[in-house]
Amino acid sequence: MQLMAAKIMSIADRMDQEQIEGFVDAIMAAERIYLIGAGRSGLVAKSFAMRLMHVGLTSYVVGETITPAMTGKDLIIAFSGSGNTKTVADISETAKNIGAKVCLVTAQSDSRIAKIADNLLIIESHRDYVTDDSQEYEIRQMIGEHRSFAPLGTLFETASLVFSDAIISAMMEITQTDESDLQLRHTNVE
Repeated sequence: MQLMAAKIMSIADRMDQEQIEGFVDAIMAAERIYLIGAGRSGLVAKSFAMRLMHVGLTSYVVGETITPAMTGKDLIIAFSGSGNTKTVADISETAKNIGAKVCLVTAQSDSRIAKIADNLLIIESHRDYVTDDSQEYEIRQMIGEHRSFAPLGTLFETASLVFSDAIISAMMEITQTDESDLQLRHTNVE
């Protein structure tokens, strides 16, 4: 855990402040925020969608049955370490064609989604080599090769989760929301 925490601190130290500010500005300018990711990155996206709702913003997870039609006033935030995961890239391109803004949280600045993104947020991480990264998520799930202390996309996913929670803290300040406001929006049917 200490090794992973140290690596995440190192990643945080190298993040670009202008990218972070652009990310926050894009969220604040959007009418609605749609989140997408595959696998564990998808879980990070869902977690972020929930916290955005807690802050009082309108957020949806792409693929859920209650997700409404997207418009040009909306924003899609894709979490993809490779930036090339086929399903995430296809949907991001569809959102762009609709006229929505596209934000990408990724470890790769030169990727399929990065090429269309209005906002790019780089979270550097170590990723094992994959020969066909257009199917990177699917391949890694099937192969299951664990060559590092943080296998597969663990550092990207964990750093993305920490980053998204830090963004929520910033959003709380911007929207003048305190924890009691979040608690009022938290589910009460568990």
